[in-house]
Amino acid sequence: MTDQQENIVNYEIMGDKGPAVLLIHGLFGDLDNLKRLGRDLEQDHQVIVMDCRNHGDSFHSETMNYAAMAEDVEALLNHLNLDKVSIVGHSMGGKLAMEFALSHPQRVQALIIADVAPAAYDARHRHILDALENIDLSQVKTRQDADQQLAKAVDERGVRQFLLKNLKRENEQYQWRLNLPIIDACYAEISGGVREGSYDGPVLFIKGGDSTYLTEEHRDAVNSRFSDVDIKIIEGTGHWLHAEKPRIFNRLARTFLEQHSRT
Repeated sequence: MTDQQENIVNYEIMGDKGPAVLLIHGLFGDLDNLKRLGRDLEQDHQVIVMDCRNHGDSFHSETMNYAAMAEDVEALLNHLNLDKVSIVGHSMGGKLAMEFALSHPQRVQALIIADVAPAAYDARHRHILDALENIDLSQVKTRQDADQQLAKAVDERGVRQFLLKNLKRENEQYQWRLNLPIIDACYAEISGGVREGSYDGPVLFIKGGDSTYLTEEHRDAVNSRFSDVDIKIIEGTGHWLHAEKPRIFNRLARTFLEQHSRT
């Protein structure tokens, strides 16, 4: 579903009974990223997956910061007549989930944050942004053409496949679904920390054992905002823990939601 006129982000609903759960993807992703978890939950939850602004099939905007994206979440919940949801967010989506909970704590039942802290990060995606912007789309006749160009800068085939999901073919020409110029211009804000504040509801942080996105140095940033925190580590996984070990990730998420999402 897309509603450009109201600036409602693109979304899909999986399941129509039980507590509502909103799943939010990370940078360069779309609503498909967490659908495996959605399918696991949809029998006894109302699951909503969304495309963040400037991603997927959502509207493009010249503004991209967590305060604005939290307003997108609020608008979506109002559109769906949902007073309160649990939220699962990965990476950028996790930051957005935290921003929304800190700004609208009364509307969040529980949070699951996948491998990210509420703190600012260095520009660790800069090489990916540069690589995507350096692809000459006029020379792309097939996805393989784009993959060959991207391989000059990105070694991991799985990462390239994930990134190239953002290509769409229109009028015999490949184009980006992503709003790359704005993501680039707003990258410092996307990499930045979320707002100060407090959310007293239950929060589960799930960390990839091999990832450096959530470390001991982030403890103060977490504890200054959240008072009811649990942390689980999935050993042998990196930042894409939900894709690398989905059965374990989904089990942790489901157990937490079953404990906390029913009022």
